[in-house]
Amino acid sequence: MSAGDLSDLSMLELFRAELAAQSQVFTAGLLALERDPAAAVHLEACMRAAHSLKGAARIIDLKPAVLVAHEMEECLVAAQHGKIRLNQRHIDALLAGIDLLAAISAGPDEPGTETGKQIESFAQTLRNASERTDMAVPDIPRGNAEPASAEPVEQAAAPAIATSPEAPAAGDGATGERMVRVTADSLNRLLGLAGESLMSARRLRPFNEGLLRLRRVQAELAKSFEELRAAMPAAVDDRAAQALAAAQLKLAEGQALLAQRLDEMDTVDRRASDLANRLYDETLASRMRPFEDGVRHFQRNLRDIGRGLGKTVRLDIVGGATSIDRDILDQLDAPLGHLLRNAVDHGIEAPERRRAAGKPAEGLVRLEARHNAGLLQIIVSDDGGGIDIEALRQATLARGLTTTETAWDLSEEELLEFLFLPGFSMKATVSDISGRGVGLDAVQAMVRQVRGQVTVASEHGIGTRFQLQLPLTLSVIRALLVEIDGEPYALPLTAIARALRLPQDQIEFLEGRPHFRVGEQQVGLVTAHEILGRGEAVAGGAELPTIVVGEGDDLYALVVDRFLGERELVVRPLDPRLAKVKDVSAAALMDDGSPVLILDVEDLIRSMEKLVSGGRLRTLERSVARMGQKRRKRVLVVDDSLTVRELERKLLDHHGFEAEVAVDGMDGWNAVRSGPFDLVVTDVDMPRMDGIELVTLIKHDPNLRDLPVMIVSYKDREEDRRRGLDAGADYYLTKGSFHDEALIHAVVDLIGEPWG
Repeated sequence: MSAGDLSDLSMLELFRAELAAQSQVFTAGLLALERDPAAAVHLEACMRAAHSLKGAARIIDLKPAVLVAHEMEECLVAAQHGKIRLNQRHIDALLAGIDLLAAISAGPDEPGTETGKQIESFAQTLRNASERTDMAVPDIPRGNAEPASAEPVEQAAAPAIATSPEAPAAGDGATGERMVRVTADSLNRLLGLAGESLMSARRLRPFNEGLLRLRRVQAELAKSFEELRAAMPAAVDDRAAQALAAAQLKLAEGQALLAQRLDEMDTVDRRASDLANRLYDETLASRMRPFEDGVRHFQRNLRDIGRGLGKTVRLDIVGGATSIDRDILDQLDAPLGHLLRNAVDHGIEAPERRRAAGKPAEGLVRLEARHNAGLLQIIVSDDGGGIDIEALRQATLARGLTTTETAWDLSEEELLEFLFLPGFSMKATVSDISGRGVGLDAVQAMVRQVRGQVTVASEHGIGTRFQLQLPLTLSVIRALLVEIDGEPYALPLTAIARALRLPQDQIEFLEGRPHFRVGEQQVGLVTAHEILGRGEAVAGGAELPTIVVGEGDDLYALVVDRFLGERELVVRPLDPRLAKVKDVSAAALMDDGSPVLILDVEDLIRSMEKLVSGGRLRTLERSVARMGQKRRKRVLVVDDSLTVRELERKLLDHHGFEAEVAVDGMDGWNAVRSGPFDLVVTDVDMPRMDGIELVTLIKHDPNLRDLPVMIVSYKDREEDRRRGLDAGADYYLTKGSFHDEALIHAVVDLIGEPWG
């Protein structure tokens, strides 16, 4: 280790790094000894960890830590020599010793104060645990000073340097690797530069292809010269023949020079691409950490939670060497904590119940990581009692989340989705472990944040299984490139439910809004132009490039101009000075170096919901309607009755008018200002804003005062008619005498025939 590597670390910081690394070894060994107290390999590992900590504490003169580590080491040596057999009380006390060392290193104090009392209490607890065993207890001296009979330390263990508290220190020398301190920001910047290098190297390929095209042009030019020479008459002027021969010679020289440069360019291209790829791969690998580094501490956590609940629980970590992006691993800590606590509290049964069911008294929770099909899969499973589906059904009813009729029609998979709702819990009482309903919704939120998915499956009496499917890294994504208003945009593949070319004859209009059917579900269509404010989309073909996003019943379809294909993109965060850009999550560089924005699908869905709820979806209907047709006159129908407005819309549409709808006066006022209409047909009695107020606003607006307005109302008294006409309505039709011809005749009288 070079002096430069140590220059920014105090001796106490070195000890803390040593403690973090050795604590992992010590805890893992104790948990193994809990199942097999005589396992020599684990006794040796724990003893060496305690011995190393004692030596490191002595180097920095941290006497309280020396005393604690010595007590731990003496206990383990006695167990190695067969003088005692480790029991549950030993394990508890030794784990508490690790916690005490952490507290001492956080705020060192001299013995005799509060810390000294804690040390004496720890030593007494460890002594009592040994005295209660059936075997002989060694005569271990106690006191504040280290006993004279203690085995001398020939060479103090040097504290190891780690990049993070989770990084193991043991074995570094054996592998020949050296750890240095590098901040996460430095790694992110380095990865960004490596990504730019990769993109820059790729820009050589189009340049090389351009030179190849130039060589083909030169070859064609040489052929043309030969044809010209053949076509020249025999008695041609010598000067012309010489000029042609000179031109051919120059062209041949140019061809030879270009061929030479092409070979050089091809070599440079291959070397630059190889170097940039290796640089990027190495930089990306530096961001990766073994899965076990971030989850090893859960083994002790679950043991302690189980003990508190009167259960014996073991956590098995499978695929601990699986490499994971450190950002994802950091974000996984809280969600995995929720899932693992739930597994112990909700899943694993009490020992007597497990025995009665023919299971081992010890419950098993399994945490597994693996790479699959270019994605990271994290699986949390237990061998407990599983989720009681009927109890879950009753819990959804009790919380008013569904009706009785619907609840009994829900499948098991649909019922399990309720577990992810905010505030949902199946426990009637709240404890310090669970019952507050703040666990699984946080898991789903984190998974969605990194563009992943989470699913749950359960089998009664067998256990429960949660599967998280996540990207391997947040630095690179597979994305679908699309074109919107002449610009490329990227959507992460993990956020896309389906991509298709939608035939326009499959588009249906419900309340004037475009939908199409996916199975039994109606999916609303929204143009990307509307969402991103890029003007009005033009439906230029028989099929619309469409991307379906969302999940469950909340599906939306985004219509784009063109599919550009799939790409692997290096994610570049936006400048923090821009803050959060609506509907955009990040940026990337294309192969030619041009930038592309990566769309935030969660943001897009929220924007679509706002457009739909606000009744502002206009452009797709108009663009579809205009294909191959002359302009149709547009009529806005404003009515709070679904039946009435749909009847009027269909009637107008049947007679050739382009009809749109609004659900009340406020919705109608927003709609009439957002696009040109030829006529407004409105009811009077409506929530938020009635028809009279709507008419008044339209007639007092300088840009809308000439827009004809027709009132269609059940109110047929003369004073009601007069009130409407006085407000500025151009026509008043009563619903009591309403029939198809009357409405259409009135519309034609006001604005003429539908085609104009």
